[in-house]
Amino acid sequence: MKKLVPGLVIGALVLSSSAVAAQGGDTLSAVQERGQVVCGVNGGLPGMSVLNEETGVFEGMDADYCRAVAAAVLGDPDAVQYTPLTADQRATAIQGGEVDVIFRNTTHTLSRDTAWGDFGPTILYDGQGIMVPTELGITDPSELDGASICVTSGTTTELNLADQMSFLGVEYTPVVAAEIDTVYGQYEEGRCDAVTSDKSQLLGRRSSFADPDAHTILAATISKEPLGPVTAHGDNNWSDIVRWVVYATIQAEELGIDSTNIDSFAGGDNPVVARFLGEDGGYGTALGISDDFTVQVVKAVGNYGEIYDRSFGPDTALNLVREGTLNALWTEGGLMYSPPFR
Repeated sequence: MKKLVPGLVIGALVLSSSAVAAQGGDTLSAVQERGQVVCGVNGGLPGMSVLNEETGVFEGMDADYCRAVAAAVLGDPDAVQYTPLTADQRATAIQGGEVDVIFRNTTHTLSRDTAWGDFGPTILYDGQGIMVPTELGITDPSELDGASICVTSGTTTELNLADQMSFLGVEYTPVVAAEIDTVYGQYEEGRCDAVTSDKSQLLGRRSSFADPDAHTILAATISKEPLGPVTAHGDNNWSDIVRWVVYATIQAEELGIDSTNIDSFAGGDNPVVARFLGEDGGYGTALGISDDFTVQVVKAVGNYGEIYDRSFGPDTALNLVREGTLNALWTEGGLMYSPPFR
C-alpha cells in the first residue's frame, strides 16, 4: 500500500477555510494553529517537485524547501500540505491566500514582484532553453524558422520565446497549454517540432521520456530565470521567515555544516557559528520562531549543497553540473550568498 501524503491536494485547487493563509496579516499564527504549511508546488517536475509514486513523498528542491519552512516554524518537516498549481494558478493562489508560500520553479520578475507577492532569495539560477528531437539535426534557435514550439501558458517562458524569435527574425507557431503534462505530451506525440522552458525543467522532463537520448537540449540560453519562493504581500514577518530559512541552507554550506555533522558544532567557540545555531543573539525569537530554527532546517533537509545534489546532482538522472555555475557558493565563484546571521 502506498504511503499517503498528509493534506495532499491533486488537481484542482480545493482548500478548506482552515487551510487558508492569513490575509494581509499573521500567516505564522495561522500556520501554527493549523499545524501545517500549505505549500504551492509544481508536483510534476523532476528536480523541483514530483510525487514519488512508490513512497508517496514529494521529492525535489522546491519540495525540500517546503519541508524546511515547516521544520523552522513547526519543528516538523512533514507538516506540509503540498498543493500542485498550474502556472496560471500561481498568482491567484498566493494573492487569495489559498497557499502560505509558493515554491514552484517560479521566476522572479519586476511585474510579479509588484503584482503577485514578495519574492524570497533565488534558490536556483536557471535559464530558458529549447529541446528538439535529435534526428532533426537542429543546433540553434535560428534554425527553427517555420517550426511549431510547445510552451506553457502564463509563464515568462512564453514571453521570452516571443522576444527571442522576434529578435532573430524567426517565424514560429506557439502550441500553448496550461498543464505541464499536456505541453510535454504534445511534444512527445510530435504535435510540435520543439518545446521550450527552463533548462532544469527540460532536463527533468527529458529524464522521464522513453528514450531521453532521442531529444537534444540546444546549447543556447535565451533568458535569465532566477527561481525562488513567493509569499503574499502584507505580511513582512512571514516573508522574513521564508527568506531566512533559505539563507540558512546557504549559510550552513558556507560554514561546512550539514545534516550529518551539525551536532558537532554545538557549544563551540566560533561566535559566527554560535549565532547561526541560535546559541546567541535571539534571532529566531525576533522572527517569532525558535532560536534554533536553523538547526531544525539543516537536520530536516541539509544545507544547500545537500539539497542541490539530492535534486540535480551526479547521482540523479538530471546530473546538472553545479561547479563553476551561478549556483555555486559565492566563495567558489557563484552567486549563492547569505547575509550575515547577526
